Amino acid sequence: MQQSIQEPIQDLVQAYYGKALQSSADLRTDACCDADAVPSWLKPLLARVDPEVSSRYYGCGLVCPPLLEGCRVLDLGCGSGRDVYLLAQLVGATGAVVGVDMTPEQLAVARHHQQSHAERFGFANVRFLEGRIEALEALDLEPGSFDVIVSNCVLNLSTDKPAVLRGVQRLLRPGGEFYFSDVYADRRLPEPVRRHPVLYGECLGGALYWNDFLRIARAAGFADPRLVSDRPLAVTDPELRALLGEARFFSATYRLFQIAELEDACEDHGQAVIYRGTIPAFPERLPFDKHHSIGAGRVFPVCGNTFRMLRQSRFAPHFQFIGDDQRHFGLFEGCGSALPFDQPADGPAGVSPGASCC
Repeated sequence: MQQSIQEPIQDLVQAYYGKALQSSADLRTDACCDADAVPSWLKPLLARVDPEVSSRYYGCGLVCPPLLEGCRVLDLGCGSGRDVYLLAQLVGATGAVVGVDMTPEQLAVARHHQQSHAERFGFANVRFLEGRIEALEALDLEPGSFDVIVSNCVLNLSTDKPAVLRGVQRLLRPGGEFYFSDVYADRRLPEPVRRHPVLYGECLGGALYWNDFLRIARAAGFADPRLVSDRPLAVTDPELRALLGEARFFSATYRLFQIAELEDACEDHGQAVIYRGTIPAFPERLPFDKHHSIGAGRVFPVCGNTFRMLRQSRFAPHFQFIGDDQRHFGLFEGCGSALPFDQPADGPAGVSPGASCC
């Protein structure tokens, strides 16, 4: 998007989420709302979040990866704070959660309930900052100070997505991860769609073509973005659907690791891991990403990148590692580059669902 129209778009987003929307019921599509079933282990924690905070939730996924206890977490575009208060319970008294948002009305709701949540949880470990996620360097945030950064259906609203990812890369500790949900398109969108007020506010107009997202992520230093889950989005509003033409949209969750040694392809070094089954809520199998569901107690062959992601992150104590990178057997079998998202049942004939690396 051109620099000259960034400020009007930012004003549009601020007005849409600060004034036009009073609750998730005001949305005209299901792009910016979470249709995923909440896992049973998270439901008791979600029930402890104040109803007013939850009613102003506009996310499109679930941004609660495992192993957050004691972590320092940053939520980009935190809105009224639903995910912040959910994450606060997961990181516990020894962790901390910082929420960043540019909409004063949303932050007012989040801050209004800050004390009551601290009393409910038994500890105070959250703070909220007003600012733009494209300019994280302007906030009181120390480089390399976060274990995990999350974002829930916000990157598409940004007018400078490369700047967001560069800021994330700067703030993550080595081995840290950016775990986020967002909306993607199966093609580049025309200018009228990208500038349409409602489509942009509903998380469609600013959606990246999925392959452009991968390019931007790699340029920011995230060599191997991993797709965790996805779902097709249905735009049922006749007026909006007509404006979108044949473009298809998907809600998807990715994880990006801050590991300098990651390569831009999945290389086979004959390595493997054994999951110890010690991660809470995942005693039998760990769904690491869409193409890695790792059963406990079994030797699981992995590419060099997956080996590094597990060994150089907070996941390391929960795995046994077999092999090194001294031998090379070429590209890991199954590495591909087609559309990675699952297609709806009535999708176009002949379109392959594709495959991700490994």
